[in-house]
Amino acid sequence: MSESTVVGEHQDTPNEVYPQTLLDSLNPLQNKLNWLLLAVPMTLYFEFSHNLQMAFVFSMVAIAPLAFLMGKATEEIALRTGEAVGGLLNATFGNAVEMIIAGMALYAASQNPDLVETMVTVTQASLIGSILGNLLLVLGLAMLYGGLKHTEQDFASQSGQMNGALLVMAFVALIVPSAFHHSGGSSDDVLRLSYATALILLVIYGCSLLFQLKTHAASFESGGHGHHEDPQLSVKDAWSLLILATVFVGWMAHVLVHSLETTVEAWHLPELFIGVVLLPFFGNAAEHFTAVLVAGKDKMDLSIAIAIGSSVQIALFVAPVMVLLGWVLGVGLPLEFGLLETAATFVSVFITIAILADGKTNWLEGVMLLACYAILGIAFFFM
Repeated sequence: MSESTVVGEHQDTPNEVYPQTLLDSLNPLQNKLNWLLLAVPMTLYFEFSHNLQMAFVFSMVAIAPLAFLMGKATEEIALRTGEAVGGLLNATFGNAVEMIIAGMALYAASQNPDLVETMVTVTQASLIGSILGNLLLVLGLAMLYGGLKHTEQDFASQSGQMNGALLVMAFVALIVPSAFHHSGGSSDDVLRLSYATALILLVIYGCSLLFQLKTHAASFESGGHGHHEDPQLSVKDAWSLLILATVFVGWMAHVLVHSLETTVEAWHLPELFIGVVLLPFFGNAAEHFTAVLVAGKDKMDLSIAIAIGSSVQIALFVAPVMVLLGWVLGVGLPLEFGLLETAATFVSVFITIAILADGKTNWLEGVMLLACYAILGIAFFFM
């Protein structure tokens, strides 16, 4: 079926009735996660009351349901397109929350030189944290939950192998700037190397999209989702929901970044712990829930596609875009990470590839991934 035919099938008609409206999508009785939307007015209250610590907490909580609504709206819009356009939409908005938070942090750093070190550290940590969270926490929970319901779960190995190879390549791109610096390269040279590497990673990401969505699309159909469902929202409501959720995510990210420095000082929390553990956890909460839920339904292909695919997007798309955005804003954001962050990334990629090598998963493998995440989380807390 051609893409134009697919698009034509899903165009709204005057007599077409949809099961949900924009208000239904926000209704906590329809989705319990929407109760967390109450954190939005609480954030604004504490922000205007100058209680920045509580504003920081509630802004993180508020981002979780808003991220879910962004994902829901994106899926609804993608249902009306062909697979290529739908896949590109999901890839673009899949990690929009991380991009918004990191972008806000870099913008704050560009406006206040005193914040550069803190914001660069938090931005780098949040990127690494998203990769660790998806590979270890999300995949671990999915394997544990799915393994408790099903003795052993099989999955198609081709998608996992290709994403694993992409992760290894991304890790090489992350470790080279650090090795270059320790070999005598200057900080300016590391930045220039990071900019060149970022451009190469974006090219590779574009090639991977072309590979999965066009030239070898048939090999990845088992991991696709959403395109065989009927739309629940009208086009107008879907776009309205996406715009509304994106605006509020931006607002919450602004409050979070604005209150971060004060919270770090008041609560003596390590910046690395906030960036690696807290921000990715709340930013990806909706995605985490989806991956675990589908694993319980014995759809491990989809669960792995969500977890590993998101990590690939972070490494090959979000991180390079943030590096180049920092370049534009005059904030040096190198692809050079600390020893612990680099080691943590290597461990995560290595153990994930090792566990997925046989094309089968069970609950014990999930426990191993969660244990690895716990060890790394504790290490970042005591940094």
